[in-house]
Amino acid sequence: MRIVRLSDAQSLPFWRRPVTLLFLMALAMPIAFNTWSALLNNFVIEVAGFDGSDIGWLHTVREIPGFFAIGVIALIIFIREQVLGLVSLVMLGAATAITAYFPSMGGILTLTMLSSIGFHYYETVNQSLQLQWLEKARAPQMIGWLMAAGSAATFVAYVLIVLTWEALGLSYAFVYMVSGGITVAIAVFCLFAYPQFEAPHPQLKTFVLRRRYWLYYALQFMAGARRQIFVVFAGFMMVEKFGFQVHEVTALYLITLVTNIVAAPLMGRVVTLFGEQRALLFEYAGLAVIFLCYGGLYFFSWGVVIAAALYVLDHVFFALALALKTYFQKIADPGDIAPTAAVAFTINHIAAVFLPALLGYLWLTSPGAVFLLAAGMATVSFLLALLIPRHPVKGHETRLNPVIAAPAE
Repeated sequence: MRIVRLSDAQSLPFWRRPVTLLFLMALAMPIAFNTWSALLNNFVIEVAGFDGSDIGWLHTVREIPGFFAIGVIALIIFIREQVLGLVSLVMLGAATAITAYFPSMGGILTLTMLSSIGFHYYETVNQSLQLQWLEKARAPQMIGWLMAAGSAATFVAYVLIVLTWEALGLSYAFVYMVSGGITVAIAVFCLFAYPQFEAPHPQLKTFVLRRRYWLYYALQFMAGARRQIFVVFAGFMMVEKFGFQVHEVTALYLITLVTNIVAAPLMGRVVTLFGEQRALLFEYAGLAVIFLCYGGLYFFSWGVVIAAALYVLDHVFFALALALKTYFQKIADPGDIAPTAAVAFTINHIAAVFLPALLGYLWLTSPGAVFLLAAGMATVSFLLALLIPRHPVKGHETRLNPVIAAPAE
């Protein structure tokens, strides 16, 4: 548990450096979480008999820990961020491993809550560590590569599911146990194999809510509301409307992952070349069109090929969300990164706590209207992104703030 400053970490063997740890964590999380997600819709429909309202309540429960991600601020008073992130990974993996052994509504909701605590606390800490450990100039590209690494790990897991689910007659219990166990094993290894890395700027361990970050908060709120509609209902639609089986859903995810492995590093390069504002405007415009087309699947009865293509494109556009991270990195005080990551996660999940349950009832009467609502949210995000400066810095967080001239030497 020795402490190593980031400036001294380059003297360590490559496999023990901070960036390598970030990549291992990026590999570990999606093995459990994305496997759980890939099997979830089939599991709850086939085993637990869920309908649209039930799946909405499940995702509302899943998002409650995200709403309370602000609790990370209290925990890092006593626990180092690096340790908290890895312990959260252990919780995520362990809860995933035993999911299939509790196929009732109460059991699924309980384990969903536990795995969600692990997932959201890990994601909060992981975002903070990325922005503290990566240089600003390299951050977009490196975050893109980290996203690609996570997609690659999930790709391997999904290939194995597609090839063996029917051929070997796998059960939900076996797949959940293996995927969750791998995540636990990687997290435990990282806990003991790596020193504690010390960033040059100590993080504030108090609640931070600054007026000058208001645009970042607003974009986080809209992103959370919009993304929930996709996470909850896009995959559910593929099973309920088009009758996808487990191996077919997983095959669709595989196509998405292959696309992301290639696209995520490119998106990081796009943000570096064109800036956060243009990248986010492109993302939000694309998502608005895609959600309108999702609605068209119900209003015009378009086919399964269009639905699958929209699903893949949706993920490509979401990869540009890394621009929101680097926008904050450029405008933030270095000591604000950890507490603001927690606050931002809570803001991101305000709508996520109630939207899935409410929209689950709307889904029962008009599934297309759910996606039209998401298109409207993407449009609002587009309008907000117009306020991001071409070169955001501290003191020039939005276009409403005048550029502060540098003092004469």
